[in-house]
Amino acid sequence: MPEGDTVYRTALRLTEALGGQVLRRAELRHPRLATADLTGRVFDRARSVGKHLFLRFGGEVSLHCHLGMDGSWRIHDPRRRAPVGHWTRVLLETPDRLALGQKLLELALVRTPEEGKLVAHLGPDLLDPDWSAEHETEAVRRLTADPARELGLALLDQSVLAGVGNVYKAEVCFLLGVSPWTPVSEVDPTEVVALCRKLLLDNATRAVRVTTGDRRRGRELWVYGRERTGCLRCGGRVVVGSQGGAGRERVAPWCPHCQR
Repeated sequence: MPEGDTVYRTALRLTEALGGQVLRRAELRHPRLATADLTGRVFDRARSVGKHLFLRFGGEVSLHCHLGMDGSWRIHDPRRRAPVGHWTRVLLETPDRLALGQKLLELALVRTPEEGKLVAHLGPDLLDPDWSAEHETEAVRRLTADPARELGLALLDQSVLAGVGNVYKAEVCFLLGVSPWTPVSEVDPTEVVALCRKLLLDNATRAVRVTTGDRRRGRELWVYGRERTGCLRCGGRVVVGSQGGAGRERVAPWCPHCQR
């Protein structure tokens, strides 16, 4: 599933491509939205909130979408053949750009002032441009609400912190030197929140995600996706476990040597 940094970059790309332009074609290929018509409206901008995306249009109308596991937004030249198919959920076209929302999980039209209602259940957004000490305090409070909870599960809970996914869960646990099954009570919650935010900020505008500081191919991550190549720090075997209840299991890669 795309993580917070991916959704943040998606919002930037959509704003750069369509911002301030009038839509000459707009299709919402969803049963509940089939009769909605955004043609002729100005595309204002896109913004991300954790893993959620809001596209804002003139007249205080917003399109809310969630990328789910496989969703994406791609920008194309409208003069060339674009990959429009049965998986296309949204099509937005200006004279210069064509934006296609593919395989989107959720779609809803709301009034822009009501966007907050759809994400009210989320914890503090780690990429919120207005992040403050109050956001940090709230994030720490939510993280420590259940001290016995496994750290990996707490990090994936979007009602605790918005934006962390499985890649960052694995990498944050590695950098803390603990396994994903470590209770929250055994780590410094302020350090956890600060590290999560730092990693997402570092990668907010990068095409390739890097948590090691080394951008060379194959050296970008410490343990995630390194089952065959081994831990980048010690070279030892990366073990992949499972975390979460039945039906909600997520892989949990970790290095038994570097993570107690």
